[in-house]
Amino acid sequence: MTDKSTHANPSKNRTPRHRAREFALQGLYQWLLNNEPARVVSTNIRGAHGFDKADSEFFSALLNGAIGTSVELRESIAPLIDRSIAELSPIEHAVLLLGAYELKNHPEIPYRVVINEAVELTKSFGGIDGHKYVNGVLDKLASRMRPDEVAANERR
Repeated sequence: MTDKSTHANPSKNRTPRHRAREFALQGLYQWLLNNEPARVVSTNIRGAHGFDKADSEFFSALLNGAIGTSVELRESIAPLIDRSIAELSPIEHAVLLLGAYELKNHPEIPYRVVINEAVELTKSFGGIDGHKYVNGVLDKLASRMRPDEVAANERR
């Protein structure tokens, strides 16, 4: 079986950055469920099949950054969701942490790219309509975290 055929959404073109996001999502999922230290999670994920095709530096920044600032990220997400953080599915929780981290710490990545990547991850790994929820939450969060960029995009 090829790497492409084992992916949840094999028809998508997966860049090294997208793969880094996939692995960071898997790491955050593992961290949320097992509460293991970030270094243990990172070591486990780095040993996964196909990791050599991911952007390793970006993966580290995403995983360590999202875990390290998870309390702050959750505080920014909490007012935008219709339930408690604890009630989110682990995939939605992990994707929202990842998306919030990117919106806050990677201004060089357009907010629409961050949201699109989060939606694609949720489509691949989450529940049936989870991507719609993630899209709505991150869209609101982008308006708060990057108001000038969102306003400029809306004027176009």
